[in-house]
Amino acid sequence: QQIQEDLNKQLLDNLVSFLSQSHSEFQEKTTEWTCRMKFREIPTAALVLGVNVTDHDLTFRGLSDVLQENITPYIALLEAKDCPGIKNLMQKLMGQLMNCDIDVDTLEDEDCVQVSQNKIRCSMSSLINWYESVTKKTDSETPSKKRNSSSRHWQSPPVVVIFKDMESFTTKVLQDFIVISSQHIHELPLVLIFGIATSPMIIHRLLPHSVSSLLCIELFQSLSCKEHLSTIIDKLLLTSQFPFKLGEKVLQVLFNIFLYHDFSVQNFIKGFQLCIVEHFYSQPLSVLCCQLVDAKKRVNFLSHDQCENIRRLPSFRRYVEKQESEKQIALLTTDSFLKEETEKLLEDLHVYHENYVSVLRCLHVFTSSLPKYPLGKQIRELHCACLENQVWETEEYESSLQLARMLNKTDLVTMLQQCVEILLSSSGKEFDKTVEKLKEFLTQFQNLEAEASQERDVSVSSQKELQKKTDLYHLQKTLLELKESRRSKKLTKFEMLRFEVIDYIDSLVRTYLVPADNRTLHEVVYFNAAAVLRGHLNAAPRTALHTALNNPHWYLKNQALKCDGGGISNKAPDICIVYKLHLECGRLINLVDWLEAFSTVVMAGEEPNADAASSDQVDDIIHARFIRAVSELELLGFIKPSKQKTDHVARLTWGGC
Repeated sequence: QQIQEDLNKQLLDNLVSFLSQSHSEFQEKTTEWTCRMKFREIPTAALVLGVNVTDHDLTFRGLSDVLQENITPYIALLEAKDCPGIKNLMQKLMGQLMNCDIDVDTLEDEDCVQVSQNKIRCSMSSLINWYESVTKKTDSETPSKKRNSSSRHWQSPPVVVIFKDMESFTTKVLQDFIVISSQHIHELPLVLIFGIATSPMIIHRLLPHSVSSLLCIELFQSLSCKEHLSTIIDKLLLTSQFPFKLGEKVLQVLFNIFLYHDFSVQNFIKGFQLCIVEHFYSQPLSVLCCQLVDAKKRVNFLSHDQCENIRRLPSFRRYVEKQESEKQIALLTTDSFLKEETEKLLEDLHVYHENYVSVLRCLHVFTSSLPKYPLGKQIRELHCACLENQVWETEEYESSLQLARMLNKTDLVTMLQQCVEILLSSSGKEFDKTVEKLKEFLTQFQNLEAEASQERDVSVSSQKELQKKTDLYHLQKTLLELKESRRSKKLTKFEMLRFEVIDYIDSLVRTYLVPADNRTLHEVVYFNAAAVLRGHLNAAPRTALHTALNNPHWYLKNQALKCDGGGISNKAPDICIVYKLHLECGRLINLVDWLEAFSTVVMAGEEPNADAASSDQVDDIIHARFIRAVSELELLGFIKPSKQKTDHVARLTWGGC
């Protein structure tokens, strides 16, 4: 939440500045304000937030809090679903500004709102009268200054109306509200904020020129959702501060949902939170995560059962197999020795994470500047590649090294400087020699410049000597030597140094970017159950419907609904009986036959009634139940009326789930 507030700070500060400027002009009645009022222009902020609509609420909530803190207490947030007409819009607007609840169904007059014991008509004149009364009341309570020292707001604060989803508003509602407001702008300091998900051009598509000309529009652009997500990943995932980690497949599930479904950072964070809950719920050793934060804490609190759980971990088994026989026996039989070893292994895992993040950032400095981005432009793509397998064995990594070996000196020096800064700011303690080595490379690059200038002088002098030689024999000999030297051209000092730098970075990658699956006790902190997460996040409505209708016991937990061998219980809900019967039919279903089968199932186990009148009444009830169940099935999309036969319906779904 703090990260999101920091990301939106620049945008909110710009909006506050815009509103302050518009407001001050209204306060002072400047020439610009008078000119604007002459043309009835309404100050309007077009806020482009992107298509990640589910994240907009958080932005608007933060905007509302900032405006209430610094500019004005009079803010209304309007949504298209609540404003189908201008009357509803005015009701919502006045209700929010006057802090009163609106229930249209309980009001005799739909054009009024209930304020205290009085009903106020929803009109612009009523809004102006209310605004004048509250501002005069404020003026009488505080000294008359341009801005009161005892108050956070101006004497005549603006009325801010935020249209959260402008694209969803009908054209007529927007036009009517803007035209009416422009006629009273000299009495009411109104400011509009349009929340836009697509493009600012939507304003001119929704509003004709005669209406859009009444707005003084200024454009504001928020950060893209991809940049937002990159920051979240950088601050939350790629850090050793938080011990909990996500496996490669889990990350891919979350990234795919983000990139191909909704672009919602909020939903990504909810998925991340779900992973935390699932990990700590399903992994009995997740309690050891705290050891990665504070290495001084001991693991003596582990019970014998938890020690046995550690011994069952696949990574710990591999670790034991590599030890000497005496140590193997101690690890598998002595709990106290196991606890001491576990503490060391957890400390090693924490150090691994610190080093991994630093070297990953250094590698990203190189790969993100290469053409075609073989390992991806974003650090999240590189992170997934390193988690998946040994990245140095992939073709993309080899391509990146080949491209890196063709970098020019300026880019290479800049990258080395960035790597030095990353390693110096790292909490890892193993990078002192690495930093010295990188600084040594930088010094060698600086020395090459002086040598290069001397070589240029030598080449110029040799060319002059060649021009002096007029003897044909010596001239041919010199030219042949030059030709031979070009054929067997040796690497220059810069090229040799460049190769040495890239090879050194490659050695760092092979040392520190080992996949987490190879580390002992990685199961304690890494959540890898991608299938479980996918089952929670990726909705499968048809499968859920089939399970509910075919086996209602799965959801209702009623033992009486259990049926073995594909039978149909007469105690099941009517729609379940109708659904199971329809699975036995072909493309067209005869309604009469269907009804008879339904009646047979429902009446199974019941004694026949001899009374004819009662029997007819029961048949009518069963008929009504059948009609309702078939209608529900049609509503769910399993069947539809058939044009071929009036007494038949067509089946729409086939195959198993």
